[in-house]
Amino acid sequence: MKRLITLFTFAVTALSTLPCASQTTFFSAWENRVRTTSAQQPGWAVPIITPSSGIVQLVRPELTHSYTPTHFATVNYGNSKGFNFIPYYKTEVDVNLPPYIVHNNPKVRDGGGDFSMVAKYRLFSGNEKHGNYSTAFQVLWTLPTGSYNNGAAHAAFTPTFVGGKGFGIFDVQSSIGALLPVEGGNVTGRTIVWNTVAQCRLAKILWPELEMNSSFYHSGPNDGKNQTFVTTGLMISKIKLRHDPKDRLAFIFGSGMQIATSHYHAYNHALVLTSRLTF
Repeated sequence: MKRLITLFTFAVTALSTLPCASQTTFFSAWENRVRTTSAQQPGWAVPIITPSSGIVQLVRPELTHSYTPTHFATVNYGNSKGFNFIPYYKTEVDVNLPPYIVHNNPKVRDGGGDFSMVAKYRLFSGNEKHGNYSTAFQVLWTLPTGSYNNGAAHAAFTPTFVGGKGFGIFDVQSSIGALLPVEGGNVTGRTIVWNTVAQCRLAKILWPELEMNSSFYHSGPNDGKNQTFVTTGLMISKIKLRHDPKDRLAFIFGSGMQIATSHYHAYNHALVLTSRLTF
């Protein structure tokens, strides 16, 4: 009887530890995968607006404060950013939460924006010791969840190619993509989006940057128009929260000012405040 009780106790103890061991193994494998795949690309700061040519795992709260040509200030809480994960080798999946938009205009109703997700695959890359470059392809999927015309009328896909090359303390990254509505493209229009950023690393954590953000409209109400902004910004990346070199937990923050340089523009200028927590 004592042997039976002892055997039963041992079995219960072993079974009770299985979930913990399984969870520990799962998260350890995830962390190792993130560290391994991140080490195979340059350690550039994620730009303020231009998509990164690498893959990242972080939380990204943002806020923008823009001024329209009619002199109303629009505040965007969230700026369509959210959680970026690296669930598989060379692969990133983003879950972008709907922003909340305040127009400060009695003729326009405030409300939530669209929900979106991104699937991204890093094609080729090499860290600073092996070529200092990175290329990736991503697809942004946007769902029309916005309220009171604060979002798109139809779901849309935006396939985008991103590439970057480093030259010592400098790097240049560029992306080009097309916003393609699932339906109603002739009514809402299609947009070519082109972003380019030049960055410089100073004093280990300071990343001043200069970006050009352009949109070219085809069909729809803005057919034939283009919109271009020049963005000057500064990223502070990364402030480690623990001394362990293997620990990825770090805080990143920065800001940039978008200034319209094209004749047509939806807003004159915008202040972008961004923060990121890598994990």
